[in-house]
Amino acid sequence: MNVKPGAESLGPIVVYVDADACPVKAEIYRVAERHGVGVFVVANSFLMVPQSPLIERVLVDGGFDAADDWIAARARRGAVVVTADIPLAHRCVTAGADVIGPTGKPFTESSVGMALATRNLMEDLRAMGTVTGGPKPFSAKDRSAFLSALDLAIVRLRRAGFGGASP
Repeated sequence: MNVKPGAESLGPIVVYVDADACPVKAEIYRVAERHGVGVFVVANSFLMVPQSPLIERVLVDGGFDAADDWIAARARRGAVVVTADIPLAHRCVTAGADVIGPTGKPFTESSVGMALATRNLMEDLRAMGTVTGGPKPFSAKDRSAFLSALDLAIVRLRRAGFGGASP
């Protein structure tokens, strides 16, 4: 644990993954193993996860936003949430968690409000038929940016006094 001498750990670093459509699960597992942090892979359908004491699969019921609700209820300072779901990102940032999109883009208090407003506007435009496209394809550059962002988030939390594994 990288905590200043005499300082108590503020609790374990935990990664929560909104896993149903997450394209970077393998990268999350690698970074978590390297840093020794716990990962909760949350989905409403069965997903294969590596056998590791650090990785736990959480299967939630099929209700709308059940995985989001499970993650948001546990989001806190010292947690890293990986999601492309902007409303979930907003809930988790508000709870104090570090939130990263699969492209490596961090959601912060200063950016998540604008992201939520843009998402709502685009949803309205799609409903009216004005906009018919989706996001750009996921790229190797996105994967690399994500790896850097996740690693940086964990290092920052360790420096802030968080550490250890949870699952």
